Amino acid sequence: MTSFADLGVPTVLADALTASGIAAPFPIQEATLPDSLAGRDVLGRGRTGSGKTLAFSLPLVARLAGVQRRPSRPTGLVLAPTRELATQINATLEPLANALGLRTTVIFGGVSQKRQESALRAGADIVVACPGRLEDLLRQKVLTLADVRITVLDEADHMADLGFLPVVRRLLDTTAKDAQRLLFSATLDNGVDVLVKRYLHNPTVHSVDESSAAVTTMEHRVFLTDADTKKDLVTMLASGTGRRVMFMRTKHHAKKMAKQLTTAGIPAVDLHGNLSQNARDRNLAQFSSGEVRVLVATDVAARGVHVDDVELVVHIDPPTEHKAYLHRSGRTARAGSDGTVVTVVLPEQRQDVRKLLRAAGVDAALETVTPDSPAVAEVVGTIAPRVAPAPVSASGNRPSTSRKPATASSTRSGGQGGGRSRGARGHGRGTQADTASAPRSAAGGSRSGARRGGSGRSASTPNARPASTVAYSTTTGAPSGSSTGGGAPRRSGAPAGPARGNGSPAGRRRGSRRADAPNTARRQG
Repeated sequence: MTSFADLGVPTVLADALTASGIAAPFPIQEATLPDSLAGRDVLGRGRTGSGKTLAFSLPLVARLAGVQRRPSRPTGLVLAPTRELATQINATLEPLANALGLRTTVIFGGVSQKRQESALRAGADIVVACPGRLEDLLRQKVLTLADVRITVLDEADHMADLGFLPVVRRLLDTTAKDAQRLLFSATLDNGVDVLVKRYLHNPTVHSVDESSAAVTTMEHRVFLTDADTKKDLVTMLASGTGRRVMFMRTKHHAKKMAKQLTTAGIPAVDLHGNLSQNARDRNLAQFSSGEVRVLVATDVAARGVHVDDVELVVHIDPPTEHKAYLHRSGRTARAGSDGTVVTVVLPEQRQDVRKLLRAAGVDAALETVTPDSPAVAEVVGTIAPRVAPAPVSASGNRPSTSRKPATASSTRSGGQGGGRSRGARGHGRGTQADTASAPRSAAGGSRSGARRGGSGRSASTPNARPASTVAYSTTTGAPSGSSTGGGAPRRSGAPAGPARGNGSPAGRRRGSRRADAPNTARRQG
């Protein structure tokens, strides 16, 4: 088995990865590291979740170690399309940089720039930034990019989709022409090829994992239902014990659905373009830590949300084009783990969804279901053996039992899971999860309330999943350090389980609302 040291990664970084549970490189890392560590320009193509963040973080840190630090003159630059992705990149990059005495900072819009200015003037070696805010600071002469030796463009195709390419070109024009450049993208359309031709010098090209969601670790299901039962079906799909991301087309409906699920006893948070940066950070931190297990989002979360152990993605509103389907679905089955993707389809959407899946390379049969269908229970994971009742004491009361929370310490998630789709599928494979942060521990738990067909994993179950680590840069004002937690607690006043059979069907909303359009370069950056 090839090791990071075999690929030329410095010993101190290889040891740091091993200590955090990352022992072997993923294919994209194995393919690109020899060239990027040698200083060559690299074009890396791979689907989301393939390990690209670590693939560029290692050479970025290794090649900048020992370079003289100067205020407001960074030597490394990473450009990312969204605030969430920039924050997650820094969570991977910062521990590696610290191991070699380097400093990182994150720059994006929507927050005060004072802390960002202070971090730059204190001497940040590597800047992870969204293009819009970075250009603003450049115009204000808060920093210069003249000393940048390595530039990374992550998810370049998404930057093109958001209209960032003109800003990216202006930023790259201010860097040295002979600087090393690493570009990672799932596709080369929408002008990304222009960036490659203009700014990369004789790049080595590495393609790992085609841009298709039809992978062996991801199961695709298509559930056909009618408008009267769709709300109950979505509630049932949200009621499992593992993390799940549910996508909707508009900001209004994402917010409304999160409230409806929470009222039904399924704590949920929303993520969309109308939220302030503080609200985004808070909601994503609650989801990542396990405080809540359901994230209802628009396409703003289709990229940049990297959370371990998302076992289910639900397209409540099917996307309009196949690239959005692929990126939404990529929130699960990341970094070698497995997962399930469910698309909820109304009768009038059948033809459009068939075309969508065909373009995405997905072969999934249409299944007509109700909330009570076995297929739904299989996906949710409520098909489980019955638990024998506790013996009754002489006084007529059942003895109380104390439950100890399960703990897990590993950057790779190696816990076994079960009771999900395709029967009791295990989750024995560890995941690298694009993180080099310290090992984490988590207190597992199950949400209160019995569910139809079975019960969730209890806190004493050795199979409880570990929660993910959330590490935010202290320079952004976002939470710092690891946030761990177990099952989502029931909120005060909320019923113990999802309401079943006692609610009126959700009526169709008249008229149409504007789809959740991506933020402009200025708003995102």
